[in-house]
Formats: sequence, C-alpha cells, structure tokens
Amino acid sequence: MESMGKTRGSASRWRRPRSGRSFKSAGINRAPRRGGPSWAKFLRSQAQGILALGFFTAGLLTGTKVYVLAVIAHGTRRIRIRGATEHPVQSWVVQEARNLLMDLEDAGTRAKFVLHDRDASFTSTFDSVFQAYGHQGYPLCGPGAADDSVLERWIGSCRRELLDRTLALNQRHLMIVLREYEDFCNGHRPHRTLNQAAPLRPLPDGVIDLDKSRVQRRDRAAGVIHEYRLVA
Repeated sequence: MESMGKTRGSASRWRRPRSGRSFKSAGINRAPRRGGPSWAKFLRSQAQGILALGFFTAGLLTGTKVYVLAVIAHGTRRIRIRGATEHPVQSWVVQEARNLLMDLEDAGTRAKFVLHDRDASFTSTFDSVFQAYGHQGYPLCGPGAADDSVLERWIGSCRRELLDRTLALNQRHLMIVLREYEDFCNGHRPHRTLNQAAPLRPLPDGVIDLDKSRVQRRDRAAGVIHEYRLVA
C-alpha cells in the first residue's frame, strides 16, 4: 500500500514538458516558412488558366447509381457536364478527356493547369492526354484526396437545386435535366466572383430603373428552376 501511495504521488507531480521547450532544448529550430505562394494564392493568381474535373454521383429511379463527370473553369466559372456512366472505366474517362480538349479547341480556349482528385478513374493515361496538348496536370493532395472547392460548390448547388428535387427515370432523362441546368448556370445564374454576371452573359451597360421595368419568369427543368429576365 505504501508503495502504491508513492507511485500515485509521484505520478500526480509529474508533468509532460511542453513540445516547444523540448525541441528548443534539443537544438531543433522551427521549420522555415515556404518561399512560394500558398495553394489559395496560386489558385487565385492562375484562375484564368485552371480547369477542375471531378465525378459526382446521381441516383436513378431504378436504384442505379450513375457517375457524372463535370468540368469547371476557375476564371469564368463555366461548367461543362461531359457525360454520365454506370462504370467510369479508364477507356471511357480517357475518351471524355479527348472530347473535352476538342471542345476547348473549337471554343478557342486553353487551360494551363488541370486539377482533379486522386480518384482511381483518373489514371496516368488520362493525365497523358492533357500533357500531350501542353496542359500541366495537378492532382489535388490532402487528407482523403481533397476535392476542388470551386467544383464542389457547384456540385452542392446542383444537388440542392436540381437532383434532390428530380426523379430521373433513366440515364437519358438524367442527362436532359443536367444539360438544362448546365445551360441555366452558364447563361443566367449570377456569380459573385464575376460581379453578378453569368459565365456566358455579361451584365448590361448602364443603370437599370427597376421601377420602369417588368420582370418575366421562365420555368426550366419542368419548373424545378426559374429564370428571371427584365422585359421592356
């Protein structure tokens, strides 16, 4: 009993040394600050040349889970829904990469950096398609392979505003409503980053007198989403 009391007493008086003091006493200095820009500063400074790709899932009425590939441009916030498949195998993903590059070439635009997470569908063959056209691939690093925040915000909006309110009968029906939402986001939905303009629709010049204007509503995706336009 006496030995137990001494053990308890000695344990109660023991204190773990602070890590800072331990490193300092061992002659270990703090790590130096990074010389280059942070990841957030890099994304902001290179936004006009960044494309982010990623998959998100959508459920069909039959209970089937479908993988949808979406692409967003950081600078313009333009969204492109490349396609949907039940099995995102390498051949399908690589072909969609080629199709995307052809669409970008037809539109006269290029991307300097291509961001994607570490999903198994994005293989080295997928990256080589972009590298052959001079694009630099940057897989996102982080706990659990963190996704791109710009693309993830759009995916969250797509779920809340469309997918959570729509019953897709099959894959064809799903792509119809997704294309409708894509057109809505690119041609109508305002973005704070773009000073409330839409990716493919600049703001009108001058000041609009709302007291002398009328607003017309247009229902899209069977009334799930709405567009509001000024009419004379």
